[in-house]
Amino acid sequence: MHDTHLLQLITDDFAPTQHLLELLQTESLALHGRDMPLLEDILAQKQALIVLLEQHGRKRSEILSSLNLPTSRQGLEQLASQSSIGEQLLAQSDALTDLLAQCQAINANNGKSILTQQMATATQLKILNGGETPALYDASGTFSKLAKPRALSQA
Repeated sequence: MHDTHLLQLITDDFAPTQHLLELLQTESLALHGRDMPLLEDILAQKQALIVLLEQHGRKRSEILSSLNLPTSRQGLEQLASQSSIGEQLLAQSDALTDLLAQCQAINANNGKSILTQQMATATQLKILNGGETPALYDASGTFSKLAKPRALSQA
Protein backbone atom coordinates (compact mmCIF):
# COMPACT_ATOMS: atom_id res chain seq x y z
CA MET A 1 0.00 0.00 0.00
CA HIS A 2 2.74 2.47 0.93
CA ASP A 3 4.77 1.47 -2.08
CA THR A 4 1.94 2.24 -4.52
CA HIS A 5 1.28 5.60 -2.83
CA LEU A 6 4.97 6.44 -3.00
CA LEU A 7 5.10 5.44 -6.67
CA GLN A 8 2.06 7.63 -7.36
CA LEU A 9 3.71 10.62 -5.66
CA ILE A 10 6.86 10.12 -7.73
CA THR A 11 4.84 9.77 -10.93
CA ASP A 12 2.80 12.86 -10.07
CA ASP A 13 6.03 14.88 -9.83
CA PHE A 14 7.04 14.26 -13.44
CA ALA A 15 4.68 16.83 -14.98
CA PRO A 16 5.59 19.71 -12.62
CA THR A 17 9.30 18.86 -12.85
CA GLN A 18 9.15 18.80 -16.65
CA HIS A 19 7.33 22.14 -16.57
CA LEU A 20 10.00 23.52 -14.24
CA LEU A 21 12.70 22.37 -16.65
CA GLU A 22 10.96 24.14 -19.53
CA LEU A 23 10.58 27.30 -17.44
CA LEU A 24 14.27 27.26 -16.58
CA GLN A 25 15.16 26.92 -20.25
CA THR A 26 12.85 29.83 -21.10
CA GLU A 27 14.35 31.79 -18.22
CA SER A 28 17.80 31.32 -19.72
CA LEU A 29 16.64 32.90 -22.98
CA ALA A 30 14.81 35.68 -21.15
CA LEU A 31 17.93 36.46 -19.11
CA HIS A 32 20.02 36.86 -22.24
CA GLY A 33 17.35 39.09 -23.75
CA ARG A 34 16.79 40.91 -20.44
CA ASP A 35 13.04 40.46 -20.80
CA MET A 36 11.97 41.58 -17.33
CA PRO A 37 8.19 41.06 -17.62
CA LEU A 38 8.76 37.49 -18.81
CA LEU A 39 11.29 36.89 -16.04
CA GLU A 40 8.79 38.06 -13.41
CA ASP A 41 6.15 35.70 -14.80
CA ILE A 42 8.62 32.81 -14.85
CA LEU A 43 9.65 33.51 -11.26
CA ALA A 44 6.04 33.32 -10.05
CA GLN A 45 5.48 30.04 -11.88
CA LYS A 46 8.76 28.59 -10.64
CA GLN A 47 7.94 29.40 -7.04
CA ALA A 48 4.56 27.64 -7.28
CA LEU A 49 6.14 24.53 -8.83
CA ILE A 50 8.92 24.42 -6.25
CA VAL A 51 6.41 24.62 -3.40
CA LEU A 52 4.43 21.75 -4.93
CA LEU A 53 7.55 19.61 -5.43
CA GLU A 54 8.68 20.31 -1.85
CA GLN A 55 5.29 19.22 -0.51
CA HIS A 56 5.46 15.97 -2.44
CA GLY A 57 9.02 15.42 -1.25
CA ARG A 58 7.91 15.84 2.35
CA LYS A 59 5.07 13.36 1.81
CA ARG A 60 7.51 10.82 0.39
CA SER A 61 9.81 11.33 3.36
CA GLU A 62 6.88 10.93 5.76
CA ILE A 63 5.92 7.63 4.15
CA LEU A 64 9.45 6.29 4.54
CA SER A 65 9.64 7.60 8.12
CA SER A 66 6.33 5.98 9.04
CA LEU A 67 7.83 2.66 7.94
CA ASN A 68 10.93 3.31 10.08
CA LEU A 69 13.09 3.59 6.98
CA PRO A 70 15.72 6.23 6.23
CA THR A 71 14.37 9.15 4.20
CA SER A 72 17.01 8.67 1.56
CA ARG A 73 17.74 6.52 -1.47
CA GLN A 74 18.73 3.74 0.93
CA GLY A 75 15.27 3.76 2.54
CA LEU A 76 13.63 3.66 -0.88
CA GLU A 77 15.79 0.69 -1.85
CA GLN A 78 14.81 -1.12 1.35
CA LEU A 79 11.13 -0.55 0.61
CA ALA A 80 11.61 -1.59 -3.02
CA SER A 81 13.28 -4.84 -1.96
CA GLN A 82 10.09 -5.80 -0.10
CA SER A 83 7.66 -4.65 -2.79
CA SER A 84 6.26 -6.31 -5.89
CA ILE A 85 6.62 -2.98 -7.73
CA GLY A 86 10.12 -2.35 -6.38
CA GLU A 87 11.87 -2.19 -9.75
CA GLN A 88 9.32 0.25 -11.09
CA LEU A 89 9.59 2.34 -7.93
CA LEU A 90 13.38 2.62 -8.25
CA ALA A 91 13.23 3.25 -12.01
CA GLN A 92 10.72 6.08 -11.62
CA SER A 93 12.69 7.54 -8.73
CA ASP A 94 15.88 7.49 -10.81
CA ALA A 95 14.12 9.14 -13.74
CA LEU A 96 12.75 11.88 -11.48
CA THR A 97 16.17 12.37 -9.89
CA ASP A 98 17.73 12.77 -13.35
CA LEU A 99 15.10 15.31 -14.35
CA LEU A 100 15.69 17.28 -11.14
CA ALA A 101 19.45 17.19 -11.77
CA GLN A 102 18.85 18.75 -15.19
CA CYS A 103 16.80 21.48 -13.52
CA GLN A 104 19.60 22.15 -11.03
CA ALA A 105 22.21 22.36 -13.79
CA ILE A 106 20.18 24.87 -15.83
CA ASN A 107 19.37 26.84 -12.68
CA ALA A 108 23.09 27.04 -11.83
CA ASN A 109 23.84 28.34 -15.34
CA ASN A 110 21.05 30.90 -15.01
CA GLY A 111 22.53 32.01 -11.69
CA LYS A 112 25.93 32.50 -13.32
CA SER A 113 24.29 34.51 -16.09
CA ILE A 114 22.59 36.74 -13.52
CA LEU A 115 25.89 37.33 -11.70
CA THR A 116 27.65 38.19 -14.94
CA GLN A 117 24.95 40.68 -15.86
CA GLN A 118 25.06 42.21 -12.36
CA MET A 119 28.82 42.73 -12.62
CA ALA A 120 28.48 44.29 -16.08
CA THR A 121 25.74 46.61 -14.84
CA ALA A 122 27.81 47.60 -11.79
CA THR A 123 30.76 48.43 -14.04
CA GLN A 124 28.57 50.50 -16.34
CA LEU A 125 27.10 52.38 -13.38
CA LYS A 126 30.59 53.07 -12.05
CA ILE A 127 31.58 54.57 -15.37
CA LEU A 128 28.42 56.67 -15.62
CA ASN A 129 28.74 57.93 -12.05
CA GLY A 130 32.44 58.72 -12.39
CA GLY A 131 33.54 56.14 -9.81
CA GLU A 132 37.07 54.95 -10.48
CA THR A 133 39.51 57.00 -12.44
CA PRO A 134 40.39 55.09 -15.56
CA ALA A 135 44.05 54.21 -16.08
CA LEU A 136 45.25 55.52 -19.43
CA TYR A 137 48.39 56.00 -21.45
CA ASP A 138 49.43 59.51 -22.31
CA ALA A 139 50.80 60.81 -25.62
CA SER A 140 54.33 59.67 -24.77
CA GLY A 141 53.12 56.12 -24.11
CA THR A 142 53.63 56.18 -20.37
CA PHE A 143 51.00 55.02 -17.93
CA SER A 144 49.18 57.83 -16.19
CA LYS A 145 46.05 58.32 -14.17
CA LEU A 146 43.75 61.17 -14.92
CA ALA A 147 44.16 63.93 -12.39
CA LYS A 148 40.51 64.42 -11.71
CA PRO A 149 37.75 61.84 -12.22
CA ARG A 150 34.63 63.05 -13.96
CA ALA A 151 31.34 61.36 -14.62
CA LEU A 152 30.73 60.45 -18.24
CA SER A 153 27.88 62.94 -18.30
CA GLN A 154 30.36 65.73 -17.47
CA ALA A 155 33.12 64.72 -19.87
